[in-house]
Formats: sequence, structure tokens, C-alpha cells
Amino acid sequence: MSNSTTRDQTARLYDDEGDLLIQADRRSDRVILLPSGNPKVASTDRDRIRIQWGQHLLADLMAGRYRTVICGVNDADNSRGIVGEVLELITTSQWSVHSATSYAKMFHESLAIHAAEDREPYILKYDLDSLLILAILRPKGRDHFTLDDLRRGFGTVTKMLANRRERTPVASVSFLGAKSNRLVGPDGREPPFETVLRTMHDAGYRGDVYPSLAMWELAPTGVFASYPFPESLDVMRTGGS
Repeated sequence: MSNSTTRDQTARLYDDEGDLLIQADRRSDRVILLPSGNPKVASTDRDRIRIQWGQHLLADLMAGRYRTVICGVNDADNSRGIVGEVLELITTSQWSVHSATSYAKMFHESLAIHAAEDREPYILKYDLDSLLILAILRPKGRDHFTLDDLRRGFGTVTKMLANRRERTPVASVSFLGAKSNRLVGPDGREPPFETVLRTMHDAGYRGDVYPSLAMWELAPTGVFASYPFPESLDVMRTGGS
């Protein structure tokens, strides 16, 4: 087969000379997406979490691509969190950043009186008509979430989504790189994205997850478009090939 024929059969991404013009270098924010799985194998089971690399959560929420979004909320200040940003954008809602925070504070105060022995965290619902926010309430007296908070929170969220088709499709923040409701691992540092995905998946969550913007700068490390990751990753980690 001639070289010209080979070039004609090569997949192209862009019109005209776009493929030559758009070649990322080390100065570009970029991700390297690795294919995994068999595209010919499909089932009706919700067996994976889709990872929305390169997509903007707020833009997708405003465009009506999701009916539910999962994030964190606290009883002190949510102006820099996703809850605050969404409420600022959806002006038709009766909720505001101030009222959402006050509701979280009132909920905590009520728990202190009526359910002091209950285990946190709890899920607060903010119905914006066009969008439902399921917000995991940050435990009182703490400035962060733990992985156990996330595990129990997503366990409850999964129950709230079960057999409720009007609440899907659903998306979640990654809880990494957060400004208002940060996530801290056992070592006092932010956990790896894989640990967060495993926690959500083990709790039963099967919606979409949006990575933090900082993860768009991790090339040349490759990323996958869904979780669980392929078994080949574990093989490599154990020294196989």
C-alpha cells in the first residue's frame, strides 16, 4: 500500500489543516485520554462512573444536561462553592447563597436538639425547579470532609436516586480542589482521584463525575474516561506488563 493511500485512511480530527495546527506542547493544559474496554460490549446495567474530562460542569448544568447535581454544603460560607455558583447563575430559583447556608445552619441546630446521636453527614435538597441539588452537609465543627463522610454521603445519595428516573441524569463534583468544602484523606492530604472514584463507586453511585480543573494539567500521565479503571493498571502496579 502506498504512503499516500495510508495517509488518506488515517483518522482525522479537524477540518482543513487543523490536525497539524493543533498539536499540544508541554506548555498547554491538556489531558491524554486512554481508551479502555471493548466498545462492542454493552449492557443495560449501570456498572461504571463516567468521567467528564474537558467538560465544564456549570455550563452543562445551565444547558439542562443534568437533572441532579451532587456537591458539598456547609453552615458557614458557600459563596465559593458549587452551591453558591449554581444559585448565582439560576436566578429563577427562590434559593440564594445566603438562604442555602442559613438552611444548613438551621438543620445543624435542629439536629443538635432532636438527633444528637445520629451519624453525619446528611443530604440537603435544594429544589431549583429546573435542577435538584443534593448537597452533602459538612459535619459541624469541621472545615473539611473525610473519605468516610463521602462514603456514607454517597450511600444515602444512591438510595435517594434509586428508581427515581426524574432525578437522572446526575452529575457530581469530584470534591477535589474545592474552595469551600475540601476533602482530606487519612494522611491529612487531598486523596488521589482514584480513591475518590472508588469510594463513590463502592457506595453505589453510577452517575457522572467532573474532575477538578487542576487535573487538566496532569499530562503526560494518561487518564481514563470511566471508572472502574482497566485491570491492566493493577497489573502494571504489581510489576507486570
